[in-house]
Amino acid sequence: MNCPYCRSSDLAVVDSRETEDSVRRRRECKGCEKRFTTYERVEMAPVVIIKKDGRREQFDRSKLVKGITIACGKRPISQEKIEQVVDKIESQVKDLNKEEIKSKIIGDMAMEQLKELDNVAYIRFASVYKPNQFRDIEDIEKELRQLKKG
Repeated sequence: MNCPYCRSSDLAVVDSRETEDSVRRRRECKGCEKRFTTYERVEMAPVVIIKKDGRREQFDRSKLVKGITIACGKRPISQEKIEQVVDKIESQVKDLNKEEIKSKIIGDMAMEQLKELDNVAYIRFASVYKPNQFRDIEDIEKELRQLKKG
């Protein structure tokens, strides 16, 4: 591994923490003295996602991170928290122990996690993920009322 700033290979691990499915390491470069974070994850057997239109593609964690990051844009949610949400979803996918999973299942998992994390991010994600559910402003208002209730 090399420093992302100066490309030096002389690195030290400053802090190491285990998360649900990964190990987070805080590293310091002895060359430029900058710090950065790395994550070590167990590589899971490839899971194929079945899209709405029937296409199949391999599960791509980065797509999930991107979608959730967009939903959380300009909200007080750290990238670390987003990574934790994606870790949970990835763990749930792994726990299903299936080679193929419909994209709807992963979308529902993401909505569930976002609902617990931030209502605005949840509404943003849901409005893109389930466009038929939110046809107009009244549908969004109805969902907001349900969020307020509980």
